[in-house]
This record gives sequence, C-alpha cells and structure tokens, in this order.
Amino acid sequence: MPNINELNKVSTQIRRDILRMVHANNSGHPGGSLGCVEYMVSLYYEIMNHNKEFKMDGINEDIFFLSNGHISPVWYATLARIGYFPVSELNTFRKINSRLQGHPTTHEGLEGIRMSSGSLGQGLSVAIGSALSKKINKDKNSIFCLLGDGELQEGQNWEAIMYAAANKVDNIIATVDYNKKQIDGSLEDVLPLGNIKDKFSSFGWKVLEEKNGNNLVSVIDILNQAKDELNKGKPIVIILHTEMGNGVDYMMGTHKWHGSAPNDEQLKIGLKQNKETLGDY
Repeated sequence: MPNINELNKVSTQIRRDILRMVHANNSGHPGGSLGCVEYMVSLYYEIMNHNKEFKMDGINEDIFFLSNGHISPVWYATLARIGYFPVSELNTFRKINSRLQGHPTTHEGLEGIRMSSGSLGQGLSVAIGSALSKKINKDKNSIFCLLGDGELQEGQNWEAIMYAAANKVDNIIATVDYNKKQIDGSLEDVLPLGNIKDKFSSFGWKVLEEKNGNNLVSVIDILNQAKDELNKGKPIVIILHTEMGNGVDYMMGTHKWHGSAPNDEQLKIGLKQNKETLGDY
C-alpha cells in the first residue's frame, strides 16, 4: 500500500515548487500545473515502471508523454523531486539557456523528456506511435499520456483516437485533465466538448472516470483500475476531474490563473497555504 502521508508531503512540496518557479520568472502556467499534482505524483511514485537512469528509447520501462506541455512546471518539479535531475535546477525555469523551458524540449537532453510538447493536439499521436513500437518490439510495458480538456478541441486528437481503437492499441492509458477551463474561459463558453465520456466510448475506447482527481487515493485507485484493463483489445482513457489552481485558494474556481504568475504577496499566501515539507531549492 502506498504511504499516502508521504505522498501528500511530496504533493505539497511540488505545489511550492510550481509557485516559486512561475513567480521567479513572472511567467508560466500555474493553474493547470497545480491541478495535476496528484496525477503526476501518483504516476511517478506509485504507478509507472520507470528508470531514473534515463534512456531516450524507454525500452523495458513505462513511458509518459505530456501533451499539454504548458503545464511543464508540475512535470519538472515531479521529475526533480523523484531524482531525475537536481532539485536546484528548478531555479533555472524559463531562463536563457536553461534546460527547463516553458514548454518541454528535447534538444538539451533533459532527463525524463522524450518529446517537445506544447503545440496542442499532438501528444496523443506520439504516445500511440510509442505504444505501437512497444508492441512491435514485444515490450510488455505501457504508455501513459496526459491531455488537457481544451486540447480536445484540436482535430488531430480525434484522428488519433479513431486510429488507436481501430488498431487495438491496448497498451496505452490516456488521461484527460478535465478541469473544464482553458486560457480564455470555460470550455462551455469557448467551444463546448459535449459528453467526452460518451465520445471516447463511441470511438471504441475503454473509458474510466474519476471525479475526485485531486485526491491521491482516488487517483492511484483509478490508475490501477486502468492498468487492469490493459491488453484487452481497447485503448484506455481516464476522464480525471480536477480543479485548476488546486491548493491555492485564490487560484481555484477561475480560468484566470491558467497562464498568470503570482506577485510577491500572492506567492507568500500560496506558500503559507502549502507549508514546506521536503525543503525548497
């Protein structure tokens, strides 16, 4: 059984990391990053079979792709805290010549990153290709991919969704960060998605849903349920209901912190609400 108390401490520290990274450079995307902390911690600390001695090919390990690359702060903080690269490197976020660019890139060899992302709508296609590669190579490990809900407004996703089902790509678990907000407002106001659970199902995917996506126990449980559905002939998707800005009260319930950095006073408030657990960098 996972040690939920320890994982909650990690989650709190990663929230602090996100706030400090975005504040230090006065740019970045804290809202979605904060909303996906529990997913990332669950994935890297409990669910995935992965190797911190990083190799780009990912042979004999699970692979994760972040499609909505703008939430890079939560990914960088998770990778650093679990040991892919020094935590002190988080201090270079979005700075000139840093490996930690605003959207993940591969040209500087940052450990844990296998695709440049942030051009929305592309990550699922890459993840499906990687899943097919594992099948061809008889590698029994799995592929995980995170997408934003607003990102599903991109048509390429639906081509990929059709393709994966038609070709029985059943070694992939996609997760939709379903916070119902995007940079310009709510999904309903910008471009409604309709019932995405029914859409994925009608496209031939096995669909799971978790309405408590900011609770570690719930997230670990739904990811384990998804793993139980692997290799049964259908690709798998989790509709994960999250709260943008979760853990920082003034960021919750609004889309306005999708891509805005906290000022000095707002940083102090956010850090006070997430007290230090593992040591800041």
